[in-house]
Amino acid sequence: MRADVTLPRVLPWVLRAAWAALPVTLGPTLADRMNDWDHATRTAGSLMLWIGWAGVAVATFVALPVCLAVTRLGVASAVVISAVSVAPGAVVAVIAAGAASRPEIAEWYVNGAAYPNEQRYPLRVPGALLLGPLWIAAALVVGVPVGAVLLLAGQNWVAGALLVVVGGAAAGFAGRALFGLTQRWLVFVPAGVVLHDPLNLLDPVLFERALVETLRAAPSDSDSLDLTQGALGLALELVLTEKVPMVRSTGRRGAESGASARLLFTPTRPGRVLAEAEERRIPVG
Repeated sequence: MRADVTLPRVLPWVLRAAWAALPVTLGPTLADRMNDWDHATRTAGSLMLWIGWAGVAVATFVALPVCLAVTRLGVASAVVISAVSVAPGAVVAVIAAGAASRPEIAEWYVNGAAYPNEQRYPLRVPGALLLGPLWIAAALVVGVPVGAVLLLAGQNWVAGALLVVVGGAAAGFAGRALFGLTQRWLVFVPAGVVLHDPLNLLDPVLFERALVETLRAAPSDSDSLDLTQGALGLALELVLTEKVPMVRSTGRRGAESGASARLLFTPTRPGRVLAEAEERRIPVG
């Protein structure tokens, strides 16, 4: 059986198995680390760990984009916690994180809500976000509520309240941004191909099959409309026989209308995208 068929079926179970093992491999170490905490703080910490673990466990079975964000936040947190705690469970946490980071896993999640005749392929994260903003956002989403609960449980009322008020707004904004990253994909539909990318486009744009001249690996000197957002990896170039109108996002809810017959984007699996295009009788260069 082909790897591109086997991996999407196997990886979710690898992820689930590794996550299910964390209470056994990581739990005892965390319990030891919390022994010196006061009773209320230790109880709050234990409850949050179990709630977080259960939430991610459920998310590994629900193929929706929001569950992709929950899963990746959860496994990243497990890696950080296991590293800080110097726990034997670090290996299992890394296995879970490795499985969750695979593009095949992302495809499984985003296609859960797709129509039967659609196939979605996620786009890569903008390169600049990988330099720090992505990790800061993840730390805010996880760290602010955890820190607030622990502070309040320890009767640090002022610090806890300040973290809720000030950090809560930042964590909410970061959470929406992280969820938005899971909403970016290229979609093959019966009529052609759709680019669904809220970072670049105010609304999804359909490129009808009849208008597609070619879909190919982008040449290094391409001057096509760049929608890659500086993402790392191989960009694809979509060349059309005529310009297609689109409304581009310009940040802070701004937008500008335009049209283009050539554009660049960066899917997580460009080879699979080209193979899918060929299967759907879309010209591939």
